[in-house]
Order: sequence, then C-alpha cells, then structure tokens
Amino acid sequence: MDFWLNDEQKMLRYNVREFAEKEIAPVAIELDEKEEFSYDITKKMAALGLFGIYVPAEYGGAGMDYLSYVIAVEEICRIDGSNGATVAAGNSLGIGPIYYYGSKKQKAEWLPRLCSGEILASFGLTEPDAGSDAGASKTNAKLDRGHWVINGSKIFITNSTSKMAGVCTVQAITGTKGEKKEVSCILVPNGTAGFTTKKMTMKMMWRSSDTGELYFDDCKVPEENLLGKRGEGFHQMLQTLDNGRLAIAAMGLGGAQGAYELAMKYAKERKQFGKPISTFQVNAFKLADMATEIEAARNLLYKACYLKDQGKPFGKEAAMAKLYCSEVMGRVVAEAVQIHGGYGLMKEYNIERFYRDHKLLTIGEGTSEVQRIVISRKIGCYDVD
Repeated sequence: MDFWLNDEQKMLRYNVREFAEKEIAPVAIELDEKEEFSYDITKKMAALGLFGIYVPAEYGGAGMDYLSYVIAVEEICRIDGSNGATVAAGNSLGIGPIYYYGSKKQKAEWLPRLCSGEILASFGLTEPDAGSDAGASKTNAKLDRGHWVINGSKIFITNSTSKMAGVCTVQAITGTKGEKKEVSCILVPNGTAGFTTKKMTMKMMWRSSDTGELYFDDCKVPEENLLGKRGEGFHQMLQTLDNGRLAIAAMGLGGAQGAYELAMKYAKERKQFGKPISTFQVNAFKLADMATEIEAARNLLYKACYLKDQGKPFGKEAAMAKLYCSEVMGRVVAEAVQIHGGYGLMKEYNIERFYRDHKLLTIGEGTSEVQRIVISRKIGCYDVD
C-alpha cells in the first residue's frame, strides 16, 4: 500500500478544501440554525464534480477511485457535516446501488443526471420498526400485471424530500421462500403517484441536510424498475452499507480533523495566567492525543479504501474504519469543547455544531454496536450460518 497520495488526489483535496472554506464555512452556522438545505451549495458541489467521483466518464462521472471520493467527503466534513452528508449519501447510498446493480438502461437513464447534480437519489432502507434489524422491514411490493405495487413507509432517509430528490432505491419484501422473506430493491422516481415524502425537522445534528419520511400507498412502478435480480435486495443492501461505511468513516475523520484544528486555533489564541492555554501541559496532551488518533483513523480508513480499489475484500476494514473514525470524532469533539470552555457551548462557535453532528456517525448506517458484531464475525469469534 502506497501511503502517499498521487497528484490527482492531492489536487482534489486542495480544490475541495478551498471550496469548503470559501463557500460553506461562511454560511454553515446560519444554515444549521435555519435547518435550511442549500440548493446553491449543492449545485456548486456538483459543478466541482463531487457527485459520481468514482463513476466512469461514460455515465457522467469523474472516473476516479474510491479513495478520491473519501478524500472529498473528508474535506467537506472538515468544515460542515450537513453538506458532507449530502455528498456522502448522494454517492454511496444514492448513486452506488444504481451504478453497481442497475441495468444498462437504468444506468443510462439515471447516472448522468445524478452525476451532474441535476437530481439526487436516496436509499429507502430504514423503517420505524426496522433499524439495526433490517430484516424486520414491512414495506412490501407485489407484482401485478407488469407493475410493482408498493405499500409501506421509510424514515430517516437522506436526500429524499427536496426539489432535487429524483429517485429512491426502495428495499421491499417481494415474496417469501419458505420461512424466509424475499427482499428486492426497486427504483421509484420521486413524484410517482402514491409516493409522498415529508421533511423531518428539529434534528439535533445535520440540521441543514435533507432528511425525510417516505410513504408508499399503492405506489405503482413498472416491473423493469427492479434493481438487479428479484430476491437480491438484501445482498445489495449489505454491499451498499459496506461502501457507505467508508463514507461515514470519512465524515468522522473529516469532522475530527476540523474539530482538532478549531481547538488548536483557540488554544493558541486564548490566554490565561498570561500564557496561551496551548502551553499548559493538560491541553497540550489533549491536542497530542487528538492528533495521534486522527492519524491512526486516517491510516485505517485509507487502507480500507485501498483494499476496495484493489478489488480485495474490505468488509472487515470498512466496519473497523466506520467504528473507529466515528468514535474518534466523538472523543476529539468532546475534548475540543472542553478546551473552548464556556465558549464551546455557544452556537456562534463552530465547535458546538461539530459536537452535535458527531453523534449520528455512531448510529447511522450501522450503529457502533452493529459494527462490533460485524467485526467479531469477521475475525471468527463465533460460527455464522
């Protein structure tokens, strides 16, 4: 594994960092306070090529590797988790399933529009009673005269309700095989009759990202909207989450980096007893621990991306990276707020937002507890059927 980024990756990091500092940083607090999804920033991120980074040029993507995509998410989240979530979900959960499992016709229909940022895609998995236990999904789809008729609901779905939301990959029960449910994924365009969405507000975190509830009431789409083969939905979901964990890990890594930098800047500027508080050993050691954990997290995540880009198994490393990076951000932001003292509790300071945003990372796309289950299985702690 080469620990040095190539020139293309270095330039990408520079460009995305410059964009985030110039376009997102000045408005992040305001957007968070208003719970406002920014169409302007999303369009600009699309113009920068942040949607479809790993998709081949023939479908409108940049044709770069997965590590490049992760670097882009990392740099956006170094400034703001909400806009980072828009990019991460738009790629891993939105574009990913269509790119990896779609037919040529489905790819041609959706990928160019998604990669250009004309529209966003969402992934309808989580339900009110089916979170970690995804197999408990109740949303169902029945084949009727050449159409899938879908009934059910989804919740906590990113990029699903704004005017840019164009299509949703919906996981649904399409039948049974003995005692087992047959799970399939179906593409449902936003605006289809019987498909309605509701924006979720009053969130603690990612307040300026688009999160929604989805409702399907005899929603009818053509049979050809089936993604991949019938009954392969559960496998598609697991693989999509493996890929998505790398993006969530990148969000944690970028958020930790941003929080560390805020803490370092404040500690050098804030003086007590006539000295910058960065010179007090108790704070210097906190910052040293932050820097060390961030470096370890970056190496773990980049190794997982390397394995994926090489076509090697990466599920274990993806779970490790998601678990470690998300929890590292939690430790870093907690200490960063501590260094800020009372000011760290005020909304006018960015670290307050970072502190709130980190919590979703230990819950979304597989809780920390689920990651530990995945890892323990991968390392052979017990037999799995």
